[in-house]
Amino acid sequence: MTLPVLGNKAFADTSKSAVSFAPKTLANGEQKLRDFAAQYQTRVHEIVPNKVYQAVGYGHSNAAFIIGDTSVILVDSLDSDVRGETLKKLIAERTDKPVKTIIYTHGHPDHRGGAGVFADSQPEVIAFAPVKPSLPRMSQLKDVFEQRGIKQMGYELSDEEALSQGYGIREGVALNRAKRAFLAPSTLYKNETNIARNIDGVKIELIAAPGEADDMIYVWLPDYQVVCCGDNYSGCWPNTSPLRGGQSRDLDTWIASLDKLIALNANALLLGHTRPVIGKAKIKEELTNFRNALDYVFTETLNCINQGMSMDETAETVRLPEKYAKLPYLGEYYGSVDWTVRGIYSLYIGWFDGNPTHIHPLPAKEKADKTIAMMGGQQAVLAAARDALNKQDPQWAAELADILLASDGNNQAAKQCKAQALLLLARQETSANSRHYYVAVAKGLMG
Repeated sequence: MTLPVLGNKAFADTSKSAVSFAPKTLANGEQKLRDFAAQYQTRVHEIVPNKVYQAVGYGHSNAAFIIGDTSVILVDSLDSDVRGETLKKLIAERTDKPVKTIIYTHGHPDHRGGAGVFADSQPEVIAFAPVKPSLPRMSQLKDVFEQRGIKQMGYELSDEEALSQGYGIREGVALNRAKRAFLAPSTLYKNETNIARNIDGVKIELIAAPGEADDMIYVWLPDYQVVCCGDNYSGCWPNTSPLRGGQSRDLDTWIASLDKLIALNANALLLGHTRPVIGKAKIKEELTNFRNALDYVFTETLNCINQGMSMDETAETVRLPEKYAKLPYLGEYYGSVDWTVRGIYSLYIGWFDGNPTHIHPLPAKEKADKTIAMMGGQQAVLAAARDALNKQDPQWAAELADILLASDGNNQAAKQCKAQALLLLARQETSANSRHYYVAVAKGLMG
């Protein structure tokens, strides 16, 4: 079998005939992701003239800055030292005042990775502690989280292979082009839910808003009716249950935090990713639809669980209604609805789906060996997998290849078949995270 070459040529001619797609993939999925990523042109938005700005497209995340009486207040700092230096220049083009305050909307590295370049002005660095601690011994999983995170984020893929990181341009650390430059918080609020401060003549309220992260806060500027919402809303479907692993996000808490955000009735909403939203009516409409869509998926998932459905059945059943699915700011370019469903399922009911066959299943190799024998042997299964590829059914091809690999992990023909299937699936995928994972694993299979 001739393997495809990575890059655009890898996916040539995959949509010329009628195809049978896996759930959640599209014939033009890759192009839809390209179109979504086109919004990330570099621009400094002047939100309040000569006062409040947001830098968009200069990093995977955004950064806002507020010009005070004698200094600059920075909200987040982009993702790396190189991006932080760019941000520093952008601020200097608008004021000669130093950055004396940095506020983290949350602790994810792409929002604080550029902070270190501002250390020369000795800023106060403000953050909130998580409202609940991580699971004990989580650090024992750092290696697998790193390995899976590299695949999810596409850190080792070329720009052509990766396209974007979904709701932002690629991080500076991709392909080792930059490094993180963190500054630890000098002011860490641990139990407070609302802090009101006057920082260099600017009234600021810091509002605890756990959701996408347990340490998430809103930065509310009441005099200007402007709010920085971190990642609780990012202009596409969120990553509530990441492929890299970790605790699934608590949607009930997230929805409550969105209610807080809607109640502010802001005139400008500065997102941690994608573009700012301007105008009270537009902000209310987007946030309300986003909040209600999350609540719909949450409610329907619990309903399916209560009816005794398995995790797979639930993920197949719960879909966004058309009124939400058609909205461009609810597209699955970062997270995916079925991942959200699976995260809720595992969080609420655990691993067992109610089918007693699954209480003590056969070992994977024994099951594969029996299945292959029943199907007529390895060559018959491999022929079926190749036939599935020819019929543009890559999900079935990958699953057949997995049966062969469960029986013999060194089956090179099965690895090649699976690699090609994953590359075809990547072409159909809108989510940057799963697309990266498909391509990264395919490259690994091809050595």
